[in-house]
Amino acid sequence: MRRVVTDDLDALLDILPLYIREPLYQQPDHSELLEVILDLGRLPEARFPHRELVLNSKEVNQSDIDYVVSRIGEFSGDNRAGINHTLHRISAIRNRNGYIIGLTCRVGRAVFGTVGMIQDLIESGKNVLLLGRPGIGKTTMLREVARVLADDFKKRVIVIDTSNEIAGDGDIPHPAIGHARRMQVAAPAEQHAVMIEAVENHMPEVIIIDEIGTELEAQAARTIAERGVQLVGTAHGNTLENLIMNPTLSDLIGGVQTVTLGDEEARRRHTQKSVLERKAPPTFAMVVEIVDYYKVTVHSDVTEAVDVLLHGQPPKAEVRWMNEDGEVKREAITSPLTWESKEEKQPEKTLRFYLFGANRSRLEQIAKEGRKQLKIAADLNQADIFLTTRSDYRRKPQKIRDAEALGIPIYVLKSNNAAQMKQCLDVLYPRDTQSTYVHNLQRIVAGRRGFNPSNRSMEPGGKRKSR
Repeated sequence: MRRVVTDDLDALLDILPLYIREPLYQQPDHSELLEVILDLGRLPEARFPHRELVLNSKEVNQSDIDYVVSRIGEFSGDNRAGINHTLHRISAIRNRNGYIIGLTCRVGRAVFGTVGMIQDLIESGKNVLLLGRPGIGKTTMLREVARVLADDFKKRVIVIDTSNEIAGDGDIPHPAIGHARRMQVAAPAEQHAVMIEAVENHMPEVIIIDEIGTELEAQAARTIAERGVQLVGTAHGNTLENLIMNPTLSDLIGGVQTVTLGDEEARRRHTQKSVLERKAPPTFAMVVEIVDYYKVTVHSDVTEAVDVLLHGQPPKAEVRWMNEDGEVKREAITSPLTWESKEEKQPEKTLRFYLFGANRSRLEQIAKEGRKQLKIAADLNQADIFLTTRSDYRRKPQKIRDAEALGIPIYVLKSNNAAQMKQCLDVLYPRDTQSTYVHNLQRIVAGRRGFNPSNRSMEPGGKRKSR
């Protein structure tokens, strides 16, 4: 099936002030528009796939923002609103008093045909998880999955639509989801409860859920899977490895735990005594990493892939893409990149740390003494590592939840001292990536619980063993 794109772009442009709208129509590639940025006191900007454009020399004022807000739907608890009968999304930035001072107007598109890349996976009846960074097309593909399952396979499909992003704003779902039914969620915190309600009250064969991002939602997904309902969902994260390192969402692929082997078993396996193992069967049997709109990487056996990754080996996978004629091409990754080859491509990579509760000057001094290059990121979206302390992590403030939702690896210091920081940098700047991958992953996973597997005098949670 050849891909077709519909976006109702005029409906989004019509809500913008005239001095912003006209320059957009003058752009030869305005049909490829991704989003329009309106920030109080700044110049209006438009973002395209490969460029950014200042739309006018006039700064955005409060009346411009009020004009846009008056022409769209109501903002929900996650500061998102829509335009009736469209897939467009408008997100708000508020000041401390709750007044809107910035808007991100994102174009919503229904892309028909790309589901052909994973159609055999969703036909199988198994649970499928779509992974990808924000804006890569997870929701777009999920929307078409709902339509194909409901219309072509005549299944009872229910879409859990937290921000009205899958089926559009308003009470009538967008035609892009076909005959699938849509359940709206009043507040993001209630998403897990609506997931369970859908199963208990409406007898679905398939549940579609976008952006699984909390522990409660991960538990609800497992509950749905155990009741025999097919689950197709999305989560933030570039790769399966990111998911393994995410403490909130790792349960989706079985969870990870540190296991101490006996001497004989460790010798038989040719490993150290502390190893990582999967805790349980995965909720999702298959994982699809979305590279872009027309290219994906498929892990058709998550159980095997996770076990292989935990043993320090790259998993088998299949790359699929759609060419200009709408044909799906496949290629098995028979000689995947080793950890060394990945490292060789970026031998001088400087990690960007986002600090939450960690002492910046102390960290920079430790890095300087160890001749390790690092940068402190002011923007969470630019960070490679989220560094915090155990006391801060246990409180689970919004910043930590945001980092988890973005799939950023989180390293937790047991205490805010130089020794802990040095250990952190030693873990994150290994000399031999092949031989230390599993050990470093152990320390990152265990570090979140205050447990260092190389220190036998400590138990999970940082408590001393009783002798």
